[in-house]
Amino acid sequence: MDKNTITVTSPLLPERAEFEQMLKEIWDSKWITNNGQFHKQLEKALCEYLKVPYISLFTNGTLPLLTALQALRITGEVITTPYSFVATTHSIWWNGCKPVFVDIEEATCGIDPDCIEAAITPHTTAIMPVHCYGKPCDMERIQAIADKYGLKVIYDAAHAFGVEVNGKSVLEQGDMATLSFHATKVYNTLEGGALVIHDAETKKRIDYLKNFGFAGETEVVAPGINSKMDEVRAAYGLLNLKQVDEAIEKRHQVAVRYRSALRNVKGVRFFDDMPGVRHNYSYFPVFINAEEYGMTRDELYFKMKEQGVLGRRYFYPLISTFSTYRGLPSASPENLPVATRVANEVICLPMHHALSDEDINRILELIVK
Repeated sequence: MDKNTITVTSPLLPERAEFEQMLKEIWDSKWITNNGQFHKQLEKALCEYLKVPYISLFTNGTLPLLTALQALRITGEVITTPYSFVATTHSIWWNGCKPVFVDIEEATCGIDPDCIEAAITPHTTAIMPVHCYGKPCDMERIQAIADKYGLKVIYDAAHAFGVEVNGKSVLEQGDMATLSFHATKVYNTLEGGALVIHDAETKKRIDYLKNFGFAGETEVVAPGINSKMDEVRAAYGLLNLKQVDEAIEKRHQVAVRYRSALRNVKGVRFFDDMPGVRHNYSYFPVFINAEEYGMTRDELYFKMKEQGVLGRRYFYPLISTFSTYRGLPSASPENLPVATRVANEVICLPMHHALSDEDINRILELIVK
């Protein structure tokens, strides 16, 4: 990749000297996985930072989704959004359940509560909403529907690290919430993820499930898998936790620049901050109305790419259009008009802590005509 290329994201990296010191401790201890000291420290530190009671660390962000469905013994149909990364729906499929797609709200790109109730059948057992781009779903209405019909709610909060509403973490909502600590995220452990749990007994069950089901040296209590986070990534995560607030503030400043420059550009829509929400500025999507802007989303996307600015059409195409899912009745474009349109309009602009003023100027010059 050319050194002048502006990437859509850039990983938050700890200081190498500090990381090397922690690696030395790992080498000296010879304890590199299986609930070592850094793993324990990171779980505790993340509980404090995220204001949640219990966290279980995983080796990536997909396995918490799979494990949450297993732990809650979800069967039958799960209502979800087509406007997400494929892992959301794949986790439902891998658990032998049937994903049922419903449309999204334009205001947040999250699942539309008005569409959920109509999709409920006698086979529905759960709802899996996504806090898309870290924008909180309408959690109050989703929970009310779940309570009315006796459904479980598992939030895919991969984008929502540190996001709060009126001082409370969005991760407190639902029966469980999952996080991704992939290198592209606001906070990363190289690869990694977590499951947020509300009580100690469920935390114990999750920890069994992610370690083959072992409850002791010779006792296996469930058909678990191996999805534990190792000591190297836990150490890396402890260091990144010290600097994530600074990185989020730098992202905030990028968002301020983008909004100021794009505010009056006809045909370009973007999100403003939501009242009472502590955002993490994980992404900066813009939505292109081709008729008003005078250029299609794809024309702008490839124009940017030719000039070394790598945006991302995220999320495009919809999960519901992929071969595994497009035969489902709920996958028809007629059932998903907002999601279909938004997927054809979106470009996520470069958004990360390392963008310079010069980078931002280059990006905006390509969009502001």
